[in-house]
Amino acid sequence: MSEFEAYRGLFVAESRENHETIVKSLLVLEQGIDEGAIDEIFRAVHTLKGASASMGFEETERLCHSMEDVLSLIRAHTLDVSPPLVDLLLACTDVIEEMIDGIESGGNGHHGDTGHLVDMLRLWVDRGSGNRSVVSNAVSASAPAPPDPEPPSGDPGDPGDRPVYRVRVRVSEESAMADVRAMLVLTNLDALGTVLTTTPSRQAIDEGAFERDLEVEIASDAGEEALRIAASGTEIAAVTVSPVHRGTDDSLGAAPSSCPPGVREEEDRRTRERDREKGREIKNIRVDIHQLDHIMNLVEDLVINRGRLKQIAELHRIKEMDEAISVVERSVSELQNLMMLIRMIPLNQIFNRFPRVVRDVAKHDGKEVEFVIEGGETELDRSVMDGLSDPLLHLIRNGINHGIELPEVRERAGKRRVGMLRLSAHRDRDNVVIELSDDGAGIDIERVRKKAVERGLATSEAASLLTDEEVLAFLFQPGFSTAEKITDISGRGVGLDVVKSSIEALKGSVKVSSVPGQGTRFELILPPTMAIIQVMIVRINTRRIAIPINSVIEVASLTADAIHRIGSNEAILLRDEVLPIYRLDEMFGPPTKGDIILVVQYEDRKCGLPLDLVEGQQEVVVKPLNRLIGSSRGVSGVTILGDGDVVPVVDVNTMV
Repeated sequence: MSEFEAYRGLFVAESRENHETIVKSLLVLEQGIDEGAIDEIFRAVHTLKGASASMGFEETERLCHSMEDVLSLIRAHTLDVSPPLVDLLLACTDVIEEMIDGIESGGNGHHGDTGHLVDMLRLWVDRGSGNRSVVSNAVSASAPAPPDPEPPSGDPGDPGDRPVYRVRVRVSEESAMADVRAMLVLTNLDALGTVLTTTPSRQAIDEGAFERDLEVEIASDAGEEALRIAASGTEIAAVTVSPVHRGTDDSLGAAPSSCPPGVREEEDRRTRERDREKGREIKNIRVDIHQLDHIMNLVEDLVINRGRLKQIAELHRIKEMDEAISVVERSVSELQNLMMLIRMIPLNQIFNRFPRVVRDVAKHDGKEVEFVIEGGETELDRSVMDGLSDPLLHLIRNGINHGIELPEVRERAGKRRVGMLRLSAHRDRDNVVIELSDDGAGIDIERVRKKAVERGLATSEAASLLTDEEVLAFLFQPGFSTAEKITDISGRGVGLDVVKSSIEALKGSVKVSSVPGQGTRFELILPPTMAIIQVMIVRINTRRIAIPINSVIEVASLTADAIHRIGSNEAILLRDEVLPIYRLDEMFGPPTKGDIILVVQYEDRKCGLPLDLVEGQQEVVVKPLNRLIGSSRGVSGVTILGDGDVVPVVDVNTMV
């Protein structure tokens, strides 16, 4: 891998962080002038511009520079924040995201819309640039001139009449490429003035002779705050900017011994800190997610072979082998738990994408929505996280489009004009629970009941006897929708069945509850991981199957006279509870004895499975079935036991 390609990955990772900051802060800025949000946007755009310039992605740099021009006018209060302006800036972030995607795929960031967006931004600059002197204090509205070549050591460049500042930058200990970070800082500063001296020199930094501290003297009219923002960024631990008084006691190029006592003490302190920094170790590194996946596959192989070794030890009864295997088993368990923790990702990774969605959908529908996120620090395995974004996106759009009313309608109902949409997450025992609730009109139960009858899902008589919970279950039928008209947001016949199937594919479940006039709540219950689970190994007709232990309620004896018929179905009375019996004959054949019944549960429903034998519990690795032979209803995947037997893992959710 070339050095440029190594930096490409770093650029993409940091650019995505800056892009997320820009979008989030723009949504804050849209609610009203917020100096903190403006500074955050300006810093992120400026950092992204400098990184793009250093990597040679000219179109990305040009678009960021034009955005920076507009932002500088907003900061100077010569340009008002308005909805059309925010729309334009958000459109720019959409293009930037596409450019980053292209760069990640190996491209150069080319995009056909940048020229049009730059022209639109220039119109806003012309509109708000009445006071040019104020604008120039933040950043020049014209394209920055190429940086002057670094003057020879001991012969600083001419600052002219501009003030001179000393900028001290400390790169974070977590930075894996401190020299690259320092060069990005220098590139950013070059755009704001003339760099007079650098310590260490550019050549030394370029050759990798750089620890953590950079000191730059620069002649600039931009001011201290603009210089501080330019030097700040990802993996920058500290930035200080101070004016340099060009008197006889502190002239440019003077020897260190001519510094005033206070400056001399500061230099000594920094030198001591640099010496200490040299002895510190790197505590954090960036790891490609594909490498983690590969390590996880190796851990899964160890788990499988751990079971194999235990069986061999039990078969041959070798004491020394038992002792060695117990040590290996403990190490594999610790490694497995550690890998599971490493793969856990906070839900904020996907939650932070949704404020923009809420803003766009609400604007499209002419609604006012307050979006609240809670519990984003709750963690999920990335295998679960990958399939969660689309279902949540659909529920959020559904909540705004169908749930929250128009402002005028809410006022007539005695509600606030602004609707509330709340997305929250928390741990509940072994599961992660994600809730999406709104304070809208709720679901019209009778309308759903009528729609179900119209579609032939139930007769009028049967529908009238259904409970509210049973009626709401119709919403998850394929193609079921109560939308009166089709829009580009929802109502195209792709309904909540997509959400249900996606969540069940993640071994989770979804519930919905609603109070007419008060709102609706969706609850997603998910396992924290799907890779390694506890199962019960049972036998039906000599065939082994695995059933997730979190679905098992109990194991009981079964006799033929205990089975009763209710219509065409079988049931058993167990502890004053009538349980339907589901036989897996079509999948595995009829049980040879069938004198054991395994009670399993999904949500509030239980059923009994007749078995021949219960072998016991075991921790197994579940491999997705669709990679091998395609999907099969009732089977969530396969696992390989220690003796090499390939065993199907039953999906209790779809079975019940």
